[in-house]
Amino acid sequence: MSESILERVPPPADARLRYGGEPPQFGDLRVPAGAGPHPCAIVIHGGFWRARFDLTHVGHLCAALTAAGLATWNVEYRRVGDPGGGWPGTFQDVAGAAAYLVDIAADHEIDPGRVIVAGHSAGGHLAFWLAGLGRVSAKSPIRVAPPPRAVVALAGVLDLDAAWELNLSERAVGGLLGGGPAEVPARYAAASPRALLPLGVRQLIVHGTADENVPYAIAEAYHAAAVAAGDDATLLPLPDAGHFELIDPASREWPAILAAMLELTKD
Repeated sequence: MSESILERVPPPADARLRYGGEPPQFGDLRVPAGAGPHPCAIVIHGGFWRARFDLTHVGHLCAALTAAGLATWNVEYRRVGDPGGGWPGTFQDVAGAAAYLVDIAADHEIDPGRVIVAGHSAGGHLAFWLAGLGRVSAKSPIRVAPPPRAVVALAGVLDLDAAWELNLSERAVGGLLGGGPAEVPARYAAASPRALLPLGVRQLIVHGTADENVPYAIAEAYHAAAVAAGDDATLLPLPDAGHFELIDPASREWPAILAAMLELTKD
């Protein structure tokens, strides 16, 4: 069962590096064997933005990507429940971690021109938000980094207004942003990928049709809106797949996901 990936211990990373001074401001770096420069995936874990979930479980996905030739930067960040987590600290950490990767790319034989961002669940939201930073107002406290080359959502929460209306994980998005859309509309406008369309970045939206944590309808509606807005967006539906198969390299769905992700790094 793919949900067991939450308990399995992943292969160790090559290095744990700090991009800031707060305890959660670090990432796990994995680099393929052989000469670079290598393409790289920034990976952002999910857990509905809450501190009780960390980056450990996506280490399996990162190790599989690195075995396939991609360096991976598995990002930890302040979450709801951490000092400074939520608005705007969670967003500033993700953007800061992405900027740090660019700073260290040459030292680790990473090609900064072939960096993609991938996120699972709430991490998918953060990945697409990062891709849409160019659309966030310059006055917003969360516009702090340039967008990536391409972005991947694995069961992503791509519409924060819908997440509120559907009461996903007991309205976890309200904890992230400090209220609902009627209470803090400017935060939803700056933080929701759906509100930021068009992102102007190539997008891959991967979602299981049997996902009970983040309904497939969110991915379907987001994809339609992205295409209508003129974005290069691809929807990869996974029939009968749930929420965790998408980050489990042992799942039947993984080969198709891996192939689609590797395609994004090609020139």
